[in-house]
Amino acid sequence: MLNLQLGSVGVRPQIEARNRYRIWQSNTDPTQQAIWDASEAVRRSSLWGRLAWQDVLLRYRRSALGPFWLTLSMGVMIGALGVIYGDLFKVNRLEYLPYLTVSLLVWNLLQSSISDGCQTFIEAEWVIRQINIPLPIFPLRVVCRNLIIFAHNFVIYFIVILIYPVDMGWIILAAIPGLAILLANALWCSVLLGMLSARFRDLPQIVASILQIAFFATPVIWRVDLIEKKFLVFINPLYHFIEVVRAPLLGQSPDPASWYIVSAITILGFGVTVLFYHSFRSRIAFWV
Repeated sequence: MLNLQLGSVGVRPQIEARNRYRIWQSNTDPTQQAIWDASEAVRRSSLWGRLAWQDVLLRYRRSALGPFWLTLSMGVMIGALGVIYGDLFKVNRLEYLPYLTVSLLVWNLLQSSISDGCQTFIEAEWVIRQINIPLPIFPLRVVCRNLIIFAHNFVIYFIVILIYPVDMGWIILAAIPGLAILLANALWCSVLLGMLSARFRDLPQIVASILQIAFFATPVIWRVDLIEKKFLVFINPLYHFIEVVRAPLLGQSPDPASWYIVSAITILGFGVTVLFYHSFRSRIAFWV
């Protein structure tokens, strides 16, 4: 009777399908499993897109402005820092406000992608343990969520350049590939840091501390021309990731060296991540 009832509500087919998938998993080469995970995650773009949007909505559930609270708080911070540091650094406010705006917008995307990436698999623990679902869905969810928040905050950029006009042309379109390569790096960071953080739970706190120091060591609120030892800026990879997006939005052409460096980091990062994922994919469910 119980078997009939299970079959009538469609539970038995789901259990059988899940068991067949587990058998396939145990008998399949890890490389094939990783390829299947990636292709299936791309195919289910609507799933991780909805999960990302739901994350943003739940964070500001029942609030009047919703996600635009992020925009409001970011706008207030830009205005306050623009006045304070503009006077502190003795710079022209007409040039400094657009610079500071773009810098903080891109830094916020970069910083949140890295810090949230540490929680990629930890925050999805209950899903990973109970449902057979391609694991790359969760890093894509993190990247998409931070891109949505960046899009909300980007409204501030249009407001600032209306008040403090920036001389720009077609070079602004160069920000699109810059943003794309930044998001690509956010993806492999979410996979790699998510796996390492699931195994070593102290890593998120370590990464958060490093990012706090990196904020002041990276030219975000200060300009490169204010420092004498410019090689300290050049060896900072975060600067180059910010610059390939920031410079076009300010009507400037990024330094070709920045493109070479971010491209090399992207290739190296994806290579290391693929090796880690290939080797430890099956252990993630036990680590979380």
